[in-house]
Order: sequence, then structure tokens, then C-alpha cells
Amino acid sequence: MASKDIVVAFDAYGTLLSTESIAAKLAEHFGKDKAQAIAAKWRLYQLEYTWRLNSMNQYEPFSTLTLRSLQHALKEAGESLDQPSIDALMSAYDSLSTFPDVGPALQDLASTPGIRAVVFSNGTKSMISNSVNKSPNLAPHAKVFEHLVVVEEVRKFKPAPEVYEHLAKTVGKSREEMGEMWLVSGNPFDVCGARAVGMQAAWVDRAGNGWQDRLVEGEKGRPTVVVRGLGEVVEAVQKHAGK
Repeated sequence: MASKDIVVAFDAYGTLLSTESIAAKLAEHFGKDKAQAIAAKWRLYQLEYTWRLNSMNQYEPFSTLTLRSLQHALKEAGESLDQPSIDALMSAYDSLSTFPDVGPALQDLASTPGIRAVVFSNGTKSMISNSVNKSPNLAPHAKVFEHLVVVEEVRKFKPAPEVYEHLAKTVGKSREEMGEMWLVSGNPFDVCGARAVGMQAAWVDRAGNGWQDRLVEGEKGRPTVVVRGLGEVVEAVQKHAGK
């Protein structure tokens, strides 16, 4: 059995929630192919905006960046939407579909002693609370999570060190205990951020393409483990702990 004090922090967007699923809502306006292209750009600019703000030592709520990056993606595609349609898309972002492996993995986690699970996200408290507690796919498993940890109090975004330190503080860990905490994420930049502060990290490689990020060489530039789906996470954490 794993140690009772192992914290496993699940990233939300791109790990639990499929940001690609918003393309179905966009397809109601633009057709499937164009919708997928706009959805990809929306996600790209959403992340780029967070990194740019970190670099400039500035902050805007993730909900604001989500709206602005949508507007950017639409403008670049030469498209526009009326305000009710924009509002509907923003509302849909609070109930994104989960990946198929999420439900079974969280169900198994609920019956696994010794692991404290939390959600850890760039999203605002409102966005993440809505997603976890109101999403048809995720709400049945909401009680698995001990905390919903977001970055609003820190006013920084991943992969800034301050946000991972905020996570540790929220779950009662000191900076010296970061190695007892795990990040589970499908986003390489998030994995690199966690590893840089000494956390363990499981990278979710659903596509099976292997680790390709080359920003940092050596152990700190790679995930502790690579898993093909969330169903492999508990076993990987327990194996690493020697349990």
C-alpha cells in the first residue's frame, strides 16, 4: 500500500478534460474541419498568453485569457461570432468532455487507500469548480479530490515555480517535501515545471509518441514516469514508492 501522505495532483485541461472536445461546439458554426483548426489555435493562444504574462510579470484570470484567445483564433481564421454564441462557447468550456480513461481511473482511485488526490490547474476557481462539480463526466467522481488548487492567489501560471510551491503549501507540504508529491499531466511544459522544483511527474502520453521535449537535458528535464493513460498512474506511483 502506498504511503498515506503521497499527494497526486491532476492537471485539468489536457489531462482530465479534453480541450479538443470544444471543437464540437465550434462545428455548429463553422463545420468540422474549420472548427478543429480554430479549436487548436484557441488552445495554442490560451497557453501562449499565460507564458507571455508570466514573462512580463503580469496576470489576468484564466477565464479572461480563454475569451481573448478565442477572439484571437477567430480573427486569425477570418471568422466572427455574435455575443450569444461567444457566451455559449465560454459556458461550454466549463463542461468539457473528459478523456475516456478518466472515469475508470478515478473510480479505481476512490477505492485505493494511501493517495491524496487533488486537481491542480491554471483555471480560475469558478472554472474548475464548475468543471469538477457540474460536468456530466467528472461530477460523479468529484469526491475523489481533496482540494481544487488553482493559481489565482499566486497570480502566476504554470510552469512558474511559485504555483507548484502554492500547491505544496495548500496540501500541507514544505518545499523540502516536494519530492513526495506527484503531478499527473498531459502537458510537457507542466511536467517540466514540476520536475524543476523537485516534484515527481507522470506524463500522460495518450498518443504514444514518446517524450520529445528538449528544453532541459538530464533527469530534471524528463518525467519520472510516462504512462499511456490515467489507469496506469496509481501503479506507477506505488511502484516508485516501493510499495
